[in-house]
Amino acid sequence: MNSDSFPEGNSTEIGRGACDECGSSDAHVYYADGHSHCHKCGHHTPASKQNKQEFKVSVSTNNVTPISTASLPSGQYLPLNDRNISVDVAKKYGIESKQHPNGQISSHYYRYYDKKGNITAVKERHVDTKGFNWVGNSSNSALFGQNLFNGGGKMITLCEGELDAASVYQMNGGYPAVSVQNGAQSALKSCKRSFEFLDKFEEIIICFDNDDAGCKAANEVAELFAPGKCSILTTELKDPNEYLKQGRSKQFMKEFWNNKRIYAPDGIICFTDMWDNLSTKEEIVTVDYPWEVLQDLSYGMRLGELCTYAAGTGQGKSTTMREIAYHIINTTKYNVGMMFLEESVKRTGLALMGIHANKPFHLPTCQYSDEEFKESFDALSLDRRVFLFDHFGSWDIDKLVSRVRYMAKGLECKFIFLDHVSIVVSAGDQGDERRALDEVMTKLRMLVQELDIHLAVVTHLKRVQNNGHEEGGVVSLSHLRGSAGIAQLSDMVISLERDSQNDNAEVRNTTLVRVLKNRFSGDTGPASYLQYDRNTGRQFEVDGLPDDDDSSSDTDEQAQATDFTPVVDIDNL
Repeated sequence: MNSDSFPEGNSTEIGRGACDECGSSDAHVYYADGHSHCHKCGHHTPASKQNKQEFKVSVSTNNVTPISTASLPSGQYLPLNDRNISVDVAKKYGIESKQHPNGQISSHYYRYYDKKGNITAVKERHVDTKGFNWVGNSSNSALFGQNLFNGGGKMITLCEGELDAASVYQMNGGYPAVSVQNGAQSALKSCKRSFEFLDKFEEIIICFDNDDAGCKAANEVAELFAPGKCSILTTELKDPNEYLKQGRSKQFMKEFWNNKRIYAPDGIICFTDMWDNLSTKEEIVTVDYPWEVLQDLSYGMRLGELCTYAAGTGQGKSTTMREIAYHIINTTKYNVGMMFLEESVKRTGLALMGIHANKPFHLPTCQYSDEEFKESFDALSLDRRVFLFDHFGSWDIDKLVSRVRYMAKGLECKFIFLDHVSIVVSAGDQGDERRALDEVMTKLRMLVQELDIHLAVVTHLKRVQNNGHEEGGVVSLSHLRGSAGIAQLSDMVISLERDSQNDNAEVRNTTLVRVLKNRFSGDTGPASYLQYDRNTGRQFEVDGLPDDDDSSSDTDEQAQATDFTPVVDIDNL
């Protein structure tokens, strides 16, 4: 079939060559209908008769094998001087050459065979243009050179190009070497077709081009075979033939035997290779908690950790979060992000200012001066390190995750507080809620690892019968609402326990902080007791839970001790 008889719309790839636009040596692909496309720069040439004439090829239209050798282009066996490949190696691999009248080689012919050893196609490579075309049908062809090494053996080298395979064979003293058909892009397909042949060898050394495409293809091919079977060769030069051309065969052999690494899937490494990692002291960025006992038990808040805080309704979770956030703002130089979804940013801002001033600015009965108010604002706005999320109520998971990412990447917040995750995934059906919680916690967990941040997430608890969480019931991991994935994905799980219905005001306003999970050290159990001060709006650490007999419920004397309403419970603060 001549080039004029190709039907329009035939997208069969028939050859590759150099691209005049970007300079790539082989990314410009020619198709049977006459159009061409560069897969590196995107340059496109539409189909036309002229294009077909400029890149003449012959393509078999049937799948009959073997084909007649009389119809195949042929040349003679010559030393490939421009590639430093000997005539003996050329003859071994069946590489014939065609010469110009001036004696220069104009084309190489690479013969391809099927698994039975029948010739199926010939690839013609044009030396001047670096383009190539096929004669015959290569769809059922085995690897180039496969017909020479059918018996299996100890080792075989897999290359990206025909001349590279011949070069390795020549430099490596005759060890088997084969090549895929059309470079890195076809490597996986070619190796799947020849899997049984390759698998007969004890070791497969993958020696693809030292570029991004070659590295990617090498990993893809290695994944086809059993662990430990494939080694990937890292070379200084682009490909094996470059070593041969530059007279650096000894260097190639040194790299061949010393620079091979056994391929392992992502995430699997050999302990022997871990010395540098283990011997390098890792700097763990840690910030102390504001309360001594919790700090001793937890060893602080670390970057790269997801910490979940759990409590029943009205247990003062937001109050505790704000105390911790303020402590970080006040004692470090880290930027802090606050996403409190059940209160306005004004409420969050006033509460933070109140912590600084030791006055509950967010309560309408609080008395303060304009100077106090402004000083608190100025202190927290210094250096623009505090960022609030201006949204109330539930929100799309992906949108919320994107805001966390922006706080971390765009605003450089290393500590981010999300109160609470349950509202993000609120749904009528419990099964949907569980799935949604798994999804959002998984995405947040990945963000923590990727961005090296500390993320504090508040979640709710399941309702329990009898001694409920609002009456001071002990919290366990099984009480986390919605999904076991919350506990599994969290580095720390901290619960807040408080009897918010106790007759004693001090008991009612004292919270036990309990560590339920501690991946860092394994230490768990009761930690700090935090008591809410109605005068200052602050939480401070006490030695333990007050006895019910130590104080009355709310006496007139207590009521007169402050300028604002004396009974200020921390439920809903």
